[in-house]
Amino acid sequence: MSKAAEVSPRVLLFTGKGGVGKTTAAAATATLAARRGLKTLVVSTDTAHSLADALAVEPGEVAPGLHLHQVDTQKSLERHWGELRDYARGLLTELGLDEITSEEITVLPGAEEIIALLELREHAQSGAWDVIVVDCAPTAETLRLLALPEALDWHVNRLLPVGRRIMKLAAPFVRGVARVSTLGDEVVGAGERLHRALLEVRELLTGDGASVRLVLTPEAVVLAEARRTLTSLNLYGYRVDAVIANRVFPAGGADEWRAQWVNAQTRLLAEAEESFAPLPLHVVPYLPAEPVGADALAAVGERLYGEADPFGPPGVRPPLRLSADELELDLPGADRGDVDLARKGDELIVTAGPYRRILALPVALARREIGGAVLRDGVLRVRFSSGARSGATSGASGHDDRPAAT
Repeated sequence: MSKAAEVSPRVLLFTGKGGVGKTTAAAATATLAARRGLKTLVVSTDTAHSLADALAVEPGEVAPGLHLHQVDTQKSLERHWGELRDYARGLLTELGLDEITSEEITVLPGAEEIIALLELREHAQSGAWDVIVVDCAPTAETLRLLALPEALDWHVNRLLPVGRRIMKLAAPFVRGVARVSTLGDEVVGAGERLHRALLEVRELLTGDGASVRLVLTPEAVVLAEARRTLTSLNLYGYRVDAVIANRVFPAGGADEWRAQWVNAQTRLLAEAEESFAPLPLHVVPYLPAEPVGADALAAVGERLYGEADPFGPPGVRPPLRLSADELELDLPGADRGDVDLARKGDELIVTAGPYRRILALPVALARREIGGAVLRDGVLRVRFSSGARSGATSGASGHDDRPAAT
């Protein structure tokens, strides 16, 4: 059992299209948790780092029971990725690049987001927190980030063993001819540790104590993106347990101009309620002033959740479920034209819109043929036949492997 499974803080991730108020929702939720006596940490995977602005404080203990953490990328990079970066820097220097250029190139794009995930894992494993609130980057970046641990696992499991063998065979020739450093055991070990750490991140964020909350504003474009995000998060195995509609105009006392907004938002909220059912839809009214500081945010949190318990266990089932002869994957909002299914060896490849997930089948199912697949009421069900698979271990997709709506 990994360390991520030994501790159980409630982990809440907030995401949504840029500008919809996800940072405010995250900060309000964290402030509310602390005021209810829960030891709370609020962190951000968004490089914009606007949490400190929302709370109007510097990182640290910002209120009783509430801590704000901001990632120091440079220090964390050295700690988590030191050997890999040192190797890359040395290799580039040997290839003729000067030291300053090598230093700049080895600060990888996306490193800050990856480090934020690794630090989230460490905070969860510390046992110091009852609730961890994560202000995520806007939707597209969040989906790429959350898909990273599983994607890296797929590549590492195939490439690392081969890479070790090749480097051992090639090392004498490479060093003798090109004078280029080869991967030592310490560098490969650093890569393996990074790989294991990201898998623990995924285990944490897809576990029973973690869920995502989608933040939107009642606008047609934002609502359409939120629907696609819900489908994609489920595809990757992340539970969404609530939707937050922000900046909703109150109906009372509206003048002619605001009444038009009220009518449009009322229609879109009804559409959102239908689209995301049975998830709860929490509404935050358009406030007369921006909520800045702990008191204002706590008031938003109270209004946001009302009588609901925002820190209880997720009220939704895991998106991916396996039984003796069937695989079920929740894909709310998807239709037949969005979804594609293929089988390759011991893997099931599921595509939903622009996103794809490669599922390594458990041994009991990997040995069997697909007997049929259907997408109905937002659930993809893949049935496996009772007999063992015949033929090669690496098949390709065929018509019978694709879901059919009935």
